[in-house]
Parts: sequence; structure tokens; C-alpha cells
Amino acid sequence: MEKLKPDPSLLKPMRMFTGLDADTLRVVMDKAQARRVAKGSIVFKQGDSATTCHALVDGRIKIQQAGSDGQQVVVQFVGPGEMYGTLAMFLSGYPGDALAVTDSVDLMWSVETMKALMLAYPQIAMNTMAMLGDRLEDLQTRVRQLSTQRVERRVAYALLRLARQAGREVSAGVEISFPLTRQDLAEMTGTTLHTVSRILSSWENGGITAGGRQQIVVIKPDSLVAIAEDLHLPA
Repeated sequence: MEKLKPDPSLLKPMRMFTGLDADTLRVVMDKAQARRVAKGSIVFKQGDSATTCHALVDGRIKIQQAGSDGQQVVVQFVGPGEMYGTLAMFLSGYPGDALAVTDSVDLMWSVETMKALMLAYPQIAMNTMAMLGDRLEDLQTRVRQLSTQRVERRVAYALLRLARQAGREVSAGVEISFPLTRQDLAEMTGTTLHTVSRILSSWENGGITAGGRQQIVVIKPDSLVAIAEDLHLPA
């Protein structure tokens, strides 16, 4: 993997480094290893001891988790400016696999280095605690959705969240800007490939979404919102 020397200002919008001055950001960046990660590469594997934590500069990383029965669950898609694998430093190991969905640029710190930075700059530790709270809140929301919501609502929520995080304007609507399979959506929403395919086919026939191979465009976001919130569909 090719080594890079990115500008420390790339860290400024990242949640973990909020509130740090330019000199501190330079120190943090000097401690990082920057590299290109090829599409399809595994950054870390579920169950391995957490030895590194990461920030994504460019590209897209999929975090997926396998249960004891071997069934896969997509936990999240990590986008540019987001940290991943970081909270695993406080666990027994990585809770999931990290897979590069596209060619990506990654920053990596050893766990020992990051813990030393937290001691030297307590703001980093405080920001990490806030990130942990956000992850817990998101997990609680997803558990509630899996327990109480119809599958159509869960799929609509997932597409809206991805469109908000990684959408780009195209002539037909908002395209999710990385390869997204129907199997990914099934694993994100706790359902089957057959069910997701049936739902998306229905939405495509209704002009709500459009799709191709590993591509989804949201044409009518208001209709998806109505499905997610269990409202009457707009005419």
C-alpha cells in the first residue's frame, strides 16, 4: 500500500479531533500512517486484537459482522472524514470486518499511539466519549427499528440515511455514490435478499427509486420519507 503525506487540516472536521488547534493537529498527523487501500482489501478482521484505529480520508469502508450462525450483518458504511475501528481499542477485539468498498485513502494510528495522544490531549479522549455515545444511540435506534418496524420502513430509513451521508445530485435524483448491493441492504435491515429485491422492484415500478448493478438512485425522497414514517404516500 502506497504511503502518503496528507495535510494536517484534513483532521480538523473529524469528530475525534474537534477543538484541537493547528499545532496539535500537526502532532496527531505526524503520528499517523497514511496509505492507499485498494478496493476489496480487508483493513481489519472481526475478532482480531485491536492494534490500530483509523480515519477515512477518501473512499468508502464497509463494516460487517458475522454472527455465530455465520449470517452477515452490515453494521455501517464509513465515509470520508469518519473514524472507524477506534472504539475497538476499549474492547477485546474488532467487533467486525472492515472492507474497502472502493479504492480509499486511510489514516492509521497504533492503539498505543492513540492512547498516548489521549493522555497528552484530553480533548481527544472527550471527543471519543462523545463518539461512543453517538454509536450507542444509533445502535439503540436500529434495534428498535428491527423490533418494531415493518421491513419496508427499515429499508426506506436505510436508503434515506445512505443518501444523506453519501448522496450526489444526478439528473434523475440523488444517487448513492458507492457500490451498494441488494444483499448489503438486506444485511443492514435484518431481512432477506428476496424481500429487498421485491421492495426495490416495487419502488422502481412506482418511480420512487431507480437502480442498476450495485447502484441506487432515489428519485422521490418525499415518498421514501412517507414510507419510513408510515405516512400516506404523496400523489
